[in-house]
Amino acid sequence: MIYPLAGLVFGAVLGAVRAKMRGGKAFDLLQWGAVFAIIFGLIGLFVLIFIERSYV
Repeated sequence: MIYPLAGLVFGAVLGAVRAKMRGGKAFDLLQWGAVFAIIFGLIGLFVLIFIERSYV
């Protein structure tokens, strides 16, 4: 259960850092953070599903 949560946090931080590097304002940081959090959260969810199905 930790993989999707870790993906959300990592994605939000990574998205905000990328937006900050490109000179984004506060709403840009939020939008990029949200998009990256969704992407990495879904990746974490699929990793979790793969792990659960392969060991049970």
